[in-house]
Amino acid sequence: MTARDTAAAPEVGSLPLVPRNPLPLWKLVQLVRRLDTGQEVIRDAGGPITRIQLGPKKLMPPIVAVMSPAGMRDVLGRNDASSDRCIIHEQVQEMAGDSLWVLPNEQWRPRKRALAPVFTKTSVRAFGGHMSKAAQGFVDRWPSGGEVDLDAECRRVAMQSLGRSVLGVDLNERGETIARCMHVASSYTADRALRPVRAPRWLSTPARRRARRAVDAMRVITDEMVKACRSDPTRDAPLVQALIAATDPETGRPLTDEEISNDLLIFMLAGHDTTATALTHALWVLGHHPDIQDRVAAEAAAIGDRELTPDDVPALGYTVQVLHESVRLCPPAAGVARLVTRDFAVDGYRVEAGSLVALGLYALHHDPALWPDPMAFDPDRFSPENVKARDRWQFLPFLGGGRPCIGEHFARLETTLALATVVRACRIESLDDLFECEVPLTTVAKGPIRARVTPRR
Repeated sequence: MTARDTAAAPEVGSLPLVPRNPLPLWKLVQLVRRLDTGQEVIRDAGGPITRIQLGPKKLMPPIVAVMSPAGMRDVLGRNDASSDRCIIHEQVQEMAGDSLWVLPNEQWRPRKRALAPVFTKTSVRAFGGHMSKAAQGFVDRWPSGGEVDLDAECRRVAMQSLGRSVLGVDLNERGETIARCMHVASSYTADRALRPVRAPRWLSTPARRRARRAVDAMRVITDEMVKACRSDPTRDAPLVQALIAATDPETGRPLTDEEISNDLLIFMLAGHDTTATALTHALWVLGHHPDIQDRVAAEAAAIGDRELTPDDVPALGYTVQVLHESVRLCPPAAGVARLVTRDFAVDGYRVEAGSLVALGLYALHHDPALWPDPMAFDPDRFSPENVKARDRWQFLPFLGGGRPCIGEHFARLETTLALATVVRACRIESLDDLFECEVPLTTVAKGPIRARVTPRR
């Protein structure tokens, strides 16, 4: 704890508790399980900082929903041990083992020190950049145009790119199997974490067996790749090789093969759905805004008729604005949660130890007090001058503070290259008025997202 935190600590006890949300219990139970749009109803009824109590404290911890920039800053910007991983991370850890995403703070710090150099903006160029080739595959599959399912196409693009970037292999026909396994595992994890009463871990339920088989199928692939790279240091798998070479700069300790395999597994789990959804929604929304789509196409075309590379990203400024606005409207992660380990202040209120802090990114990004006409698609919200004038805690697609998403630079690079590659070659006309989503753990499209693709001449 810093001197500033120590000085402020005595004042925390005098602060009022976060106000309780006035909605009836039955309504709150429904809304808590709807991880995106449910946040807005909770916010509108109780404000951007509100407390939800679904049962006795001994059985169910209070949920403090935080949906304001100041609240995000007070939770994510702390550098003490006031919060830690929660039940969702515990469920992922149970299924997929120890990884950077699920480790509690004390174990997370040395792992983060070892992995941080691998994921800098400069470093990701060594294993990123495969998205252009994968996105060109989308273009090449429709040389004469036609009606496509954007969700299916973008999932294929994301899987091909991740296969090359994360594992150093072309997954090809194994890609659909892996994607299906990831969906089974993430759906089970989220469903179990959100249940007020859960079956004991030793009980082998059908859902748990399906999820375990899915994770085991993916782990076979990550284990194989780690072993292959150990035996052949020249193998073309830059990320795996970088993880093998990574060490904690303070202790010199390298990662074990199991730790590397676990992290690769989580990178695949986290990276596939989020990247696919971000690209699908961006193409869908551009399919309803042909003028903005043409501007993206012109920006990419100005670079030349060749494969786009990471070095081209600085010339794709408007494309990045489009992606940011698309991700604001449809955040791949609608929210995250933290377990409070000791009382601390959030936006002028006291949050009690043992509470579950739910950071509502969807509600934050759709708050009309922060974003005028929040459902409108307007990439100019992310012009350089508007970004500079905005509170840094108002837009958090990759979180912030002490434990942000380590794959931020990778995700930005890949989605920018993919969107520019597709739109430069194809005109997209969206055929569905709504972009329906499900939120099992991350945000995914619900059913086909239909569009008509026409080659640009």
